[in-house]
Amino acid sequence: MSLAPWADAFVLVFGLLALGALLRRRLLPDDAVWAGIERLVFWVLLPCLVASALSSVSFGDLPVFGMAAALWTALAIGTAISVALARALGHGHAAMTSVLQGGIRFNNLMGFAIGGAIWGVPGLAYAAVATGLIVPFVQAVATVAFALGRGSAVRPVALLRQVLLNPLILGCAAGFAIGTLGGLPPGLQPAVRSLGQASVALGLLCVGAALTLRGLGDRPGTQAATAALKLVAMPALTWALCSAIGLGPTATAIAVLFMALPTAATSYVMARAMGGDARLMAAITTSEHLASIATLPVWVWLLTR
Repeated sequence: MSLAPWADAFVLVFGLLALGALLRRRLLPDDAVWAGIERLVFWVLLPCLVASALSSVSFGDLPVFGMAAALWTALAIGTAISVALARALGHGHAAMTSVLQGGIRFNNLMGFAIGGAIWGVPGLAYAAVATGLIVPFVQAVATVAFALGRGSAVRPVALLRQVLLNPLILGCAAGFAIGTLGGLPPGLQPAVRSLGQASVALGLLCVGAALTLRGLGDRPGTQAATAALKLVAMPALTWALCSAIGLGPTATAIAVLFMALPTAATSYVMARAMGGDARLMAAITTSEHLASIATLPVWVWLLTR
């Protein structure tokens, strides 16, 4: 494999993360600016990317059920390991939710950027499927974990509504519906595609702006253990499950790639809003992104051999 796709993938991803951090500190220090861009990416641009990627493929051509079996099994095991790890390290419930988010959540924007650069259009379609499968699981698990910490009852209807109204889930549903109907009409297709392409650059800039080196000294053992789980153990487990199920090479590659991604930058927002250990979550988010500079190229090299 030539070096060009690698440069397209990793210079893009980590370069935009670094640029976002620089812009936040030098040119755009206002939190309101980044909050507005984050809402735009989450509610409009990223759903367009997911819908556009899925609208050009047939549902029957994608091994959705095989990917679901591999990803959901890996996530269920990762959830149990995250909780056990936090307890073994002596953490309370608030810190446990940070370890849990660090162990199973993922930065899907990095996945789309790398998947598209290395595996092309099929990679984007599989990335959209992986996103649609992982998001409901991790959202449900994280919401239940925070609810249990507050001592409140879990309301299944409210939980189901929160998951189904997630913009990424709506984007997946729209993409499959559009594909079934024959694709987007002329004129609308390039508009939706352009909006989707903008999500990667703007989203990665926002992630970079949200990362901070402050607090990296906070519970370094917990950070290291969580990063090892997320960046090493989870993709290895997923690869083993994909092999056991018999998934094809591209489906396996994207499933493993997405499970090898660092946790979502919005994990900190969720921790702060729902009573988690926000300081530990911020440290885990930053340390996992820094560690992924070394681990992600290794996983991609293994997957493309």
